[in-house]
Amino acid sequence: MRIYTHFSIKQALKIATVAIGSTLIVPAAHAEMSAKATELINIVGIPITNSMVTSWVLSALIIILIRFLVKKPQLIPTKGQYVVETLVQGVQGLIEPIVGKKLLKPTFPLLVGFFTFILLQNWSGLFPGVGTIGFMDDHDHFQSYIRPANADLNMTLALAIVHFGAWLYFVMRYAGPKILLFDLFGNKADKKETPTFMFILLTVIFFFVGIIEVVSIMFRNVSLPFRLYGNVFGGENLLHSMTGLLGWIVPVPFYFLEVLVGFVQALVFTVLVAVYIGLICNHDSEEHAH
Repeated sequence: MRIYTHFSIKQALKIATVAIGSTLIVPAAHAEMSAKATELINIVGIPITNSMVTSWVLSALIIILIRFLVKKPQLIPTKGQYVVETLVQGVQGLIEPIVGKKLLKPTFPLLVGFFTFILLQNWSGLFPGVGTIGFMDDHDHFQSYIRPANADLNMTLALAIVHFGAWLYFVMRYAGPKILLFDLFGNKADKKETPTFMFILLTVIFFFVGIIEVVSIMFRNVSLPFRLYGNVFGGENLLHSMTGLLGWIVPVPFYFLEVLVGFVQALVFTVLVAVYIGLICNHDSEEHAH
């Protein structure tokens, strides 16, 4: 293992003084962030990685912070309660037109949880020490001891699995298998106004279109995690690279860019999950009875 030191705005903003033993361990200017999370410890065969620890710590901080801000809810909100209510109302106003009034209350905990968790995990790469303390492996990849959770593909895949399980539950609970099957494979043409031959032909066409739609639904579990992972992981590498060009001036705009990207990606993930749920659950049952 080789130890590198490089002092620049990356370190000035993200670490003050971090000592491991008597050595300051920070990434070299030319180092690339490893795509693989670093295993910190192994418990009964289960690897505990740096991204897992980051997600656990930040999740605990979110719970503690919200409890601290809200405390006992009051009719006239305190400043802390007002901040939390603003977040809640903002997400509520965003998803209500998508999922509909019927599903707003059932889906809200999932969607606001997605948005808050993903947003703060995306921004965690800008916190002091995250992504800057670690070592160089034998392939000249930087292995950090503290890694942004969404810069690990395992985390974004886990979020996608949660989304798919929730989507399946809400569709079965509030639409039902009959509406789901009709939406995927059913003939949407009016049988009374369509010639018999054309109606049969459309039935075959809609069936094959349904197969394509099933593939599309399954592919969401690929597109969602890779989009989020690619943006967060790419952003971390971008900050490393820009820091290597000129430590004090060039990287500054990219920090603000990562704040924007982190917000947009959390918003996109949340809105897409809401759209996937609303596409089927908002269908009028009478429409499918035809």
